[in-house]
Amino acid sequence: MTMETPLVYLSKLDEDRFGVRTAKCGRLGSEGIPQVMAFCREHQVELLIARCPTIWLPAAQELERQGFLLMDTLIYFLRDIHSGQIPRVRPGITVRRYRPGDEDGIRRIAGDCFHDYLGHYHADSRLDREKCDEVYTDWALRSCLSRDPADGVLVACVRDDIAGFGTMHMNDSTQGEGLLFGVSPSFRGQGVYRAIMIHCLNWCAERGLEEMTISTQITNLASQKTWIRLGFEAVYSCYTFHRWFT
Repeated sequence: MTMETPLVYLSKLDEDRFGVRTAKCGRLGSEGIPQVMAFCREHQVELLIARCPTIWLPAAQELERQGFLLMDTLIYFLRDIHSGQIPRVRPGITVRRYRPGDEDGIRRIAGDCFHDYLGHYHADSRLDREKCDEVYTDWALRSCLSRDPADGVLVACVRDDIAGFGTMHMNDSTQGEGLLFGVSPSFRGQGVYRAIMIHCLNWCAERGLEEMTISTQITNLASQKTWIRLGFEAVYSCYTFHRWFT
Protein backbone atom coordinates (compact mmCIF):
# COMPACT_ATOMS: atom_id res chain seq x y z
CA MET A 1 0.00 0.00 0.00
CA THR A 2 1.38 3.39 -0.99
CA MET A 3 0.69 6.69 0.71
CA GLU A 4 -0.64 9.51 -1.44
CA THR A 5 1.32 12.76 -1.55
CA PRO A 6 -0.58 15.43 0.43
CA LEU A 7 -1.91 18.49 -1.39
CA VAL A 8 0.57 20.73 0.43
CA TYR A 9 3.53 19.88 2.66
CA LEU A 10 6.55 21.47 4.28
CA SER A 11 9.84 21.13 2.40
CA LYS A 12 12.64 20.67 4.92
CA LEU A 13 15.22 20.41 2.15
CA ASP A 14 14.37 23.87 0.81
CA GLU A 15 14.10 25.35 4.30
CA ASP A 16 17.54 24.05 5.24
CA ARG A 17 19.05 25.36 2.01
CA PHE A 18 17.47 28.83 1.81
CA GLY A 19 16.78 29.49 5.49
CA VAL A 20 13.06 30.20 4.99
CA ARG A 21 10.06 28.09 5.96
CA THR A 22 8.99 26.58 2.63
CA ALA A 23 5.95 24.59 1.56
CA LYS A 24 5.25 22.84 -1.72
CA CYS A 25 2.05 22.01 -3.57
CA GLY A 26 2.25 19.74 -6.60
CA ARG A 27 -1.11 20.26 -8.33
CA LEU A 28 -3.09 23.29 -7.21
CA GLY A 29 -6.55 24.08 -8.56
CA SER A 30 -9.10 26.73 -7.62
CA GLU A 31 -10.85 24.52 -5.08
CA GLY A 32 -7.60 23.83 -3.21
CA ILE A 33 -6.41 27.41 -2.83
CA PRO A 34 -8.24 28.13 0.50
CA GLN A 35 -6.89 24.92 2.05
CA VAL A 36 -3.34 25.62 0.91
CA MET A 37 -3.41 29.22 2.12
CA ALA A 38 -4.77 28.12 5.50
CA PHE A 39 -1.98 25.53 5.77
CA CYS A 40 0.61 28.23 5.09
CA ARG A 41 -0.83 30.53 7.75
CA GLU A 42 -1.03 27.72 10.29
CA HIS A 43 2.57 26.62 9.71
CA GLN A 44 3.99 30.15 9.34
CA VAL A 45 5.20 29.43 5.82
CA GLU A 46 7.36 32.14 4.28
CA LEU A 47 7.60 30.73 0.73
CA LEU A 48 5.06 28.55 -1.08
CA ILE A 49 6.07 26.77 -4.29
CA ALA A 50 2.95 25.62 -6.17
CA ARG A 51 2.34 23.98 -9.52
CA CYS A 52 -0.83 24.44 -11.54
CA PRO A 53 -1.74 22.64 -14.80
CA THR A 54 -1.72 25.07 -17.70
CA ILE A 55 -5.23 23.98 -18.73
CA TRP A 56 -6.57 25.32 -15.42
CA LEU A 57 -6.43 28.96 -16.49
CA PRO A 58 -9.05 30.20 -13.96
CA ALA A 59 -6.91 28.72 -11.15
CA ALA A 60 -3.74 30.31 -12.55
CA GLN A 61 -5.47 33.68 -12.79
CA GLU A 62 -6.75 33.40 -9.23
CA LEU A 63 -3.24 32.61 -8.02
CA GLU A 64 -2.01 35.76 -9.73
CA ARG A 65 -4.75 37.79 -8.03
CA GLN A 66 -3.59 36.42 -4.69
CA GLY A 67 0.01 37.52 -5.15
CA PHE A 68 1.55 34.42 -6.72
CA LEU A 69 4.32 35.07 -9.28
CA LEU A 70 4.94 32.84 -12.29
CA MET A 71 8.45 31.35 -12.21
CA ASP A 72 8.53 28.75 -14.99
CA THR A 73 6.48 26.46 -17.21
CA LEU A 74 7.21 22.74 -17.33
CA ILE A 75 6.35 20.46 -20.22
CA TYR A 76 6.16 16.67 -19.81
CA PHE A 77 6.84 14.08 -22.50
CA LEU A 78 5.98 10.36 -22.60
CA ARG A 79 7.19 7.38 -24.62
CA ASP A 80 5.69 3.92 -24.82
CA ILE A 81 8.66 1.59 -24.37
CA HIS A 82 7.16 -0.85 -26.88
CA SER A 83 6.27 1.69 -29.60
CA GLY A 84 9.10 1.06 -32.02
CA GLN A 85 12.62 -0.25 -31.56
CA ILE A 86 14.92 1.59 -29.19
CA PRO A 87 17.82 3.00 -31.29
CA ARG A 88 21.45 2.04 -30.90
CA VAL A 89 24.09 4.34 -29.44
CA ARG A 90 26.68 5.63 -31.89
CA PRO A 91 30.24 4.23 -31.48
CA GLY A 92 32.66 6.06 -29.20
CA ILE A 93 30.22 6.69 -26.34
CA THR A 94 29.88 4.22 -23.47
CA VAL A 95 26.96 4.46 -21.05
CA ARG A 96 27.16 2.43 -17.85
CA ARG A 97 25.81 2.35 -14.33
CA TYR A 98 27.23 4.67 -11.68
CA ARG A 99 30.28 3.40 -9.82
CA PRO A 100 31.62 4.68 -6.49
CA GLY A 101 34.13 7.37 -7.33
CA ASP A 102 32.03 8.84 -10.17
CA GLU A 103 30.29 11.31 -7.87
CA ASP A 104 32.90 14.09 -8.10
CA GLY A 105 32.72 14.14 -11.89
CA ILE A 106 28.92 14.03 -11.85
CA ARG A 107 28.70 16.84 -9.31
CA ARG A 108 31.12 18.95 -11.36
CA ILE A 109 29.05 18.46 -14.52
CA ALA A 110 25.86 19.36 -12.65
CA GLY A 111 27.55 22.55 -11.44
CA ASP A 112 28.56 23.49 -14.98
CA CYS A 113 25.15 22.68 -16.47
CA PHE A 114 22.89 24.31 -13.89
CA HIS A 115 24.76 27.50 -13.05
CA ASP A 116 22.14 30.26 -13.50
CA TYR A 117 19.71 27.67 -14.90
CA LEU A 118 16.31 28.95 -16.06
CA GLY A 119 14.32 27.01 -13.46
CA HIS A 120 11.88 28.29 -10.87
CA TYR A 121 14.53 28.69 -8.15
CA HIS A 122 16.80 30.89 -10.26
CA ALA A 123 13.79 32.83 -11.55
CA ASP A 124 13.01 34.06 -8.03
CA SER A 125 15.10 37.16 -7.34
CA ARG A 126 14.63 36.74 -3.58
CA LEU A 127 16.57 33.47 -3.49
CA ASP A 128 20.37 33.41 -3.23
CA ARG A 129 21.84 32.56 -6.66
CA GLU A 130 24.63 30.32 -5.33
CA LYS A 131 22.15 28.35 -3.23
CA CYS A 132 19.95 27.95 -6.31
CA ASP A 133 22.93 26.39 -8.08
CA GLU A 134 23.37 24.06 -5.11
CA VAL A 135 19.87 22.64 -5.62
CA TYR A 136 21.12 20.73 -8.65
CA THR A 137 24.64 19.83 -7.52
CA ASP A 138 23.28 18.46 -4.24
CA TRP A 139 20.53 16.62 -6.13
CA ALA A 140 23.13 14.94 -8.35
CA LEU A 141 25.29 14.00 -5.36
CA ARG A 142 22.36 12.59 -3.35
CA SER A 143 21.32 10.51 -6.35
CA CYS A 144 24.73 8.85 -6.32
CA LEU A 145 25.28 8.38 -2.60
CA SER A 146 21.84 7.73 -1.13
CA ARG A 147 19.64 6.73 -4.11
CA ASP A 148 17.35 9.62 -3.14
CA PRO A 149 15.36 10.39 -5.17
CA ALA A 150 16.93 8.32 -7.97
CA ASP A 151 16.60 4.56 -8.39
CA GLY A 152 19.41 4.50 -10.93
CA VAL A 153 22.25 6.71 -12.16
CA LEU A 154 23.70 6.29 -15.65
CA VAL A 155 27.11 7.65 -16.61
CA ALA A 156 28.23 8.43 -20.16
CA CYS A 157 31.94 8.16 -20.92
CA VAL A 158 33.99 9.23 -23.92
CA ARG A 159 37.26 7.35 -23.71
CA ASP A 160 38.04 7.48 -19.97
CA ASP A 161 36.32 10.82 -19.29
CA ILE A 162 32.89 11.19 -17.70
CA ALA A 163 31.00 13.19 -20.31
CA GLY A 164 27.50 13.22 -18.83
CA PHE A 165 24.99 11.56 -16.53
CA GLY A 166 21.29 10.85 -16.13
CA THR A 167 19.18 9.78 -13.17
CA MET A 168 16.09 7.57 -13.27
CA HIS A 169 13.22 6.90 -10.87
CA MET A 170 10.48 4.25 -10.91
CA ASN A 171 7.19 6.07 -10.35
CA ASP A 172 5.35 2.74 -10.09
CA SER A 173 5.44 -0.75 -11.59
CA THR A 174 4.72 0.56 -15.09
CA GLN A 175 6.42 3.95 -15.43
CA GLY A 176 9.98 5.22 -15.21
CA GLU A 177 10.85 8.91 -15.01
CA GLY A 178 13.99 10.74 -16.10
CA LEU A 179 14.89 13.22 -13.38
CA LEU A 180 18.22 15.02 -13.72
CA PHE A 181 20.57 15.07 -16.71
CA GLY A 182 23.78 16.86 -17.57
CA VAL A 183 26.42 16.82 -20.28
CA SER A 184 29.83 18.41 -19.81
CA PRO A 185 30.21 21.54 -21.97
CA SER A 186 33.37 20.07 -23.49
CA PHE A 187 31.42 17.07 -24.86
CA ARG A 188 28.30 18.77 -26.16
CA GLY A 189 27.31 18.29 -29.77
CA GLN A 190 28.75 14.75 -29.87
CA GLY A 191 25.56 12.75 -29.22
CA VAL A 192 26.23 12.18 -25.51
CA TYR A 193 22.79 13.32 -24.35
CA ARG A 194 21.06 11.16 -26.97
CA ALA A 195 23.13 8.16 -25.84
CA ILE A 196 22.07 8.71 -22.22
CA MET A 197 18.41 8.94 -23.22
CA ILE A 198 18.64 5.71 -25.21
CA HIS A 199 20.08 3.91 -22.20
CA CYS A 200 17.34 5.36 -20.01
CA LEU A 201 14.78 3.76 -22.33
CA ASN A 202 16.68 0.47 -22.08
CA TRP A 203 16.78 0.89 -18.27
CA CYS A 204 12.98 1.00 -18.32
CA ALA A 205 12.70 -1.96 -20.69
CA GLU A 206 15.01 -4.10 -18.54
CA ARG A 207 12.67 -3.55 -15.58
CA GLY A 208 9.54 -4.43 -17.50
CA LEU A 209 8.18 -0.89 -17.41
CA GLU A 210 5.61 0.17 -19.98
CA GLU A 211 6.54 3.83 -20.43
CA MET A 212 9.02 6.57 -19.64
CA THR A 213 8.21 10.18 -18.80
CA ILE A 214 10.47 13.21 -18.58
CA SER A 215 10.01 16.96 -18.16
CA THR A 216 11.84 20.24 -18.62
CA GLN A 217 11.29 23.98 -18.84
CA ILE A 218 9.34 24.88 -21.97
CA THR A 219 12.29 27.06 -23.06
CA ASN A 220 14.65 24.04 -23.20
CA LEU A 221 14.10 23.29 -26.88
CA ALA A 222 17.30 21.30 -27.43
CA SER A 223 16.26 18.55 -25.01
CA GLN A 224 12.74 18.44 -26.40
CA LYS A 225 14.05 17.97 -29.95
CA THR A 226 16.13 14.99 -28.79
CA TRP A 227 13.12 13.43 -27.06
CA ILE A 228 10.86 13.85 -30.09
CA ARG A 229 13.43 12.20 -32.35
CA LEU A 230 13.46 9.24 -29.94
CA GLY A 231 9.69 8.83 -30.08
CA PHE A 232 8.54 10.88 -27.07
CA GLU A 233 5.34 12.94 -27.30
CA ALA A 234 4.26 15.98 -25.30
CA VAL A 235 1.41 15.07 -22.92
CA TYR A 236 1.13 17.63 -20.11
CA SER A 237 2.30 21.05 -18.95
CA CYS A 238 2.12 23.09 -15.76
CA TYR A 239 3.07 26.46 -14.32
CA THR A 240 5.30 26.89 -11.28
CA PHE A 241 4.30 29.76 -8.99
CA HIS A 242 6.02 31.24 -5.92
CA ARG A 243 4.10 33.04 -3.19
CA TRP A 244 6.02 34.94 -0.52
CA PHE A 245 4.27 35.62 2.79
CA THR A 246 7.00 37.86 4.23
